[in-house]
Amino acid sequence: MNNKMRTSQNFMQRLMAMVLVVVMTGCAAKQAGPLQPGADAFPQPGGFNQYSAEQEVEIGRQVVAQADAQYPLLPPRGPVQDYVSTLGARLASNLPPNPYQFSFKVINQKEINAFALPGGPIRVNVGTLQAADSEAQLAGVLAHEIAHVYMRHATRNASKESLLQLPAAILGAITGNGALGQLAQLGIGVGVQGLFLKYSRDAESEADRVGAKLMYEAGYDPRAMSQFFEKLAGESKAGGPQFLSDHPDPGNRASAVTEAISQLPAKRYVTAGADWRAAKSAAASMKPYTGEQIAAMQRQKNGQQNGPMQNPTADAVMPNGSFQTLNQGAFSIAYPSNWKVFGDQQGGSVTIAPEAGVSGSAIAYGVMINGYSPQQQQGLSQSVSDILDSIRQSNPEVQAVSQPRQATVNGMQAMIVELRGPSPLTSNGQRVAERDTFVAVQRQDGSVVWLLFIAPEANAQALSSTYQRMIESLRVG
Repeated sequence: MNNKMRTSQNFMQRLMAMVLVVVMTGCAAKQAGPLQPGADAFPQPGGFNQYSAEQEVEIGRQVVAQADAQYPLLPPRGPVQDYVSTLGARLASNLPPNPYQFSFKVINQKEINAFALPGGPIRVNVGTLQAADSEAQLAGVLAHEIAHVYMRHATRNASKESLLQLPAAILGAITGNGALGQLAQLGIGVGVQGLFLKYSRDAESEADRVGAKLMYEAGYDPRAMSQFFEKLAGESKAGGPQFLSDHPDPGNRASAVTEAISQLPAKRYVTAGADWRAAKSAAASMKPYTGEQIAAMQRQKNGQQNGPMQNPTADAVMPNGSFQTLNQGAFSIAYPSNWKVFGDQQGGSVTIAPEAGVSGSAIAYGVMINGYSPQQQQGLSQSVSDILDSIRQSNPEVQAVSQPRQATVNGMQAMIVELRGPSPLTSNGQRVAERDTFVAVQRQDGSVVWLLFIAPEANAQALSSTYQRMIESLRVG
């Protein structure tokens, strides 16, 4: 395999990790037996994982920007934020050497919850501090989330789930900043709703176990972690805290933690100091937002940003007849010189469109270009079926209006499917129909580069020659 092909394959795998719709189920291998003291005795991540730790850090770096944009974070300095950052760093410092970039921020939200993103970003709600009866209980929550990162639960599960999930608005989403734009469309950054934030019971059990070890090494009583979770379970008769929804009880939590720490030497555990009391007092005096209030604020924000898309004039969107070439790592393609490339031209997914044909998170004219790398070897027909199934799942209004037909693009096997769905443009208050052409080209290593050519149905014929020229110009590495 040459360097160009290897670089392209690595990109496809990294992109798939960042846009897979993954609910964290069944990703943890069960571990049992008493824990042993010392940094050298930490459990190690196991199970199949096709992503490097460095890729995991990069995923988290991009996802966290979207996550933080969804929530009202506390100011970067203050008694609550300062305390949580210090406590989290103290716990994480007891891990064996690792590449993760842990950061701890507090969300001004009432519901009891916390979540961790791949590579180290950890967020905790004010409501969690308000509910914790002791510093050790809060340390248990943070240690549990740190353990999810350290044991690599997100990418372990992403490795198990091989299907690339496309953006929710696949026929109208603009990837304005490459893979990060794709993540935004998927809602991956929406903390308690997101891709990396739903845990299986096996993963929870492993996070309890590693979190208990981490608490012990940092000087906190590990039993406080299970005590806090049991307290939340006792309050769950009316639906329960969001934390328990995202972190399902693996069963016998207290006894499992007790058994895990049974061989750890007795020690004097940390007692809370003035910093805990100050943070607890400050949190108690706060009136954080409810989840419903935050969702309403986000809907208002999105409405202000996106709004209805204005119908552009033909002069503003139609190709001018002159072409230029985009050379990207995995492909090259000619496109109209009066159109613009949005996204990562060096190594990410891109959208090529006239500026007047896009608005906010919608695209009415242009082409989206992305990639799919199946976990195991399979034919192009199966890969196309996987992608089209994802399109239908994410946007039921989109329907295929033709059977996939075989073709060749510059000597490479390809398949083409015609699709129909609603356009972001409107006429007389109603969304107009959109006609789109889906093209998938299989590379020699089995991965697929796919393109989605987008146009309102009324303009599809006028754009057909331009789109055909773009297809004929496509070169896949």
